[in-house]
Amino acid sequence: MKALIQRVTSAQVSVEGEAIGKIGHGLVVFIGVANDDTPEDIQYLARKIVELRIFDDADGKFNFSAIDVRGELLLVSQFTLLASTRKGRRPGFTDAAPPQIAEALFNQFVEQTSASGLKVETGRFQTHMIVEISNDGPVTIFIDSRERLHSRS
Repeated sequence: MKALIQRVTSAQVSVEGEAIGKIGHGLVVFIGVANDDTPEDIQYLARKIVELRIFDDADGKFNFSAIDVRGELLLVSQFTLLASTRKGRRPGFTDAAPPQIAEALFNQFVEQTSASGLKVETGRFQTHMIVEISNDGPVTIFIDSRERLHSRS
């Protein structure tokens, strides 16, 4: 499971001109679900994201997490995070989970992050979305659950 995290002052996701998710200060998280993702990937990534210290303290240092600052979360499923660009000029998406599996795992991820007590909004699975982001910093971080879970050998 891959996550692209952006710290924001505000963000909104719209479908066909209608705002379906909107947050203030917090994180926009784009989630890519891979073929071999498991509940362990979901648990790791959900906890990591809400506890990641990427909000500034009074000295401008990254000392606070989304939980610490009561940040809001906008979660958007994005299969293109699993793009392979190794061959040719068109990205391939064979590593991305099929839609039915990806949607179920994405929904589990939403449940896990909601359990943190933070406000959680989402996009709409398998639709064309317009995401408006006011990136704060800018701060953008990429996390791949495989780097932690599968590098212990």
